[in-house]
Amino acid sequence: MKLLLAFVLGCIGSVAMADEQDAPSVQVSVEPYQYSQDLDIAHVVAITQVPDVCDVVPMQMTYKDSKGDKHVMEYHVMGNGCTN
Repeated sequence: MKLLLAFVLGCIGSVAMADEQDAPSVQVSVEPYQYSQDLDIAHVVAITQVPDVCDVVPMQMTYKDSKGDKHVMEYHVMGNGCTN
């Protein structure tokens, strides 16, 4: 039974890896955020973590728009390292 389960999981994993390798890797350029810019954000994919520094730091948010296109937007926030 364990052997059968390992075989099935191995087959599923190899199919998933084959799909990832066949998909073309698309480089997404980083777009700087402009104040009052109209954004079309349908789904947030990832946001970088705010570092523990007391300074303004760049952040990146990866998102998909209403058409399904992937975008990476860069903006600035204050770090988490300030005590007051």
